Parts: sequence; structure tokens; C-alpha cells
Amino acid sequence: LLEARTLLAVIDRGGFGAAARALGVTQSTVSRRVSQLEDRLGVLLPCNVIVRDTTNGKVEVCTVDPVVAMERTGNAALVGTAREIRRRL
Repeated sequence: LLEARTLLAVIDRGGFGAAARALGVTQSTVSRRVSQLEDRLGVLLPCNVIVRDTTNGKVEVCTVDPVVAMERTGNAALVGTAREIRRRL
């Protein structure tokens, strides 16, 4: 339930930093909670891609490195896959 509330804060606030401020926790705590939820669900959640308007009227897309996301899940299979990808790069 805590992870789901954190995800909703990320979506509602438009990013991990804003969600952290709203929840009164660190950004790394928000990231960890979302990673735990991703691991439990077995999917990479769309909050890892953030689209926002910039002050000059353009659109900016920010993404999370999927290899880093896989490494941080705590899921042994995904961590192993991430290591294999890094080894091959």
C-alpha cells in the first residue's frame, strides 16, 4: 500500500523529486519504493518516463536507464540480466 501511494504521488506530482517533497521523504526513498512495486508486479512502471513542458515551450522527455532500473529491483533474475547486458556493452 505504501508503494502504491508513492507511485500515485510520483504520477500526481510529475516526478520523483516532487513526490519526495510531498511525502516528506528523500528522493531515494521514493525511488526504492517504486522499484519495490515494480519488482512485486514484474513490470517497469511508466513513471520511469517523465514528459514535461519546459519554460521555452518545448517538451522534455526524461527516462531512467533500464539497466539501472533492473539492477535496483532486488530481483535476482533481473539483476543477473542487467549484469549480462553491462558485460556485453
